[in-house]
Amino acid sequence: MEETGRNTGMGRTMWEQPIFTKVWEFGKNTAEMVKKHYKSGLVLGVFLLAMFFLGRSIGTITYGLRMQREINTQATTGNVLGNTEAILSAENWGLGFGAEGTQPSGTASADKLKEYNAYYVGDAGEKRIYLTFDCGYENGNSSAILDALKKHNAPATFFVVGHFLESAPDMVKRMVEDGHTVGNHTYHHYDMSKISDPAAFQKEMDDVRTLFQETTGTEMAMYYRPPQGKYSETNLQMAKDLGYSTFFWSLAYVDWNVDAQPSHEEAFSKLTGRIHPGAVVLLHNTSKTNGEILDKLLTKWEEMGYTFGKLEELVQ
Repeated sequence: MEETGRNTGMGRTMWEQPIFTKVWEFGKNTAEMVKKHYKSGLVLGVFLLAMFFLGRSIGTITYGLRMQREINTQATTGNVLGNTEAILSAENWGLGFGAEGTQPSGTASADKLKEYNAYYVGDAGEKRIYLTFDCGYENGNSSAILDALKKHNAPATFFVVGHFLESAPDMVKRMVEDGHTVGNHTYHHYDMSKISDPAAFQKEMDDVRTLFQETTGTEMAMYYRPPQGKYSETNLQMAKDLGYSTFFWSLAYVDWNVDAQPSHEEAFSKLTGRIHPGAVVLLHNTSKTNGEILDKLLTKWEEMGYTFGKLEELVQ
């Protein structure tokens, strides 16, 4: 029985319409083509699937390498930034003087320095002077300095470098024999604020201690003075971790230039006009002026009512 069309009234079945005939023929042709190329298509499918997974693997590896490079870069950058921050935080020790006879302010406050076992001045209520000398090399003035100290029974601390220990061992021995303290000024007198490696920092300190012990047969005091007064909080912490107390100063003058020594009058003006209770005085053993005036200078300070103490008083 023929099925009559409900809408067309044309007396044909649905599958006899031209559009459906073409679709039917296209489907048959497609089926034949798939059947004909089935094996080739399967191979191609496997190949494409394999390439898909290979691509994903390569992508994963590439991504991992890129991330590793970024991590390494961040780590390197972190180290560089850490060193840079240490350098940028470096300070040069400096003083600001007020009224005559009063303690100066420092680059850092006394309270801040104490966090690192560091000091620059003593008790503001006691007319006490703490004498210190930085010793880079010997040029004939140390004997006169030691003679004046002995005459006044004035203790001092001598901060020495490696070269001084190597070239003037007898002078170092006399310092110890006369009852003075010898402290650490580092072996090479580097700018220690630029040293961020704790091992390198420690070597500069240990080499001085070792040579001092070999020279004198005694242990060096755990006192440290940064060369040129250059420091950073990182350095102060390194010194503290090694067991050192760090000492800056509250009174000094330009006595280190052997080719332009101050006159006696200039030296007296600076050193008596700015003296103050609890003064930590920095002088250089290489100064001809210091060798020549120290006896009279100590006498003048005594006349002003000052006495001389040891740095250990500040630590206690």
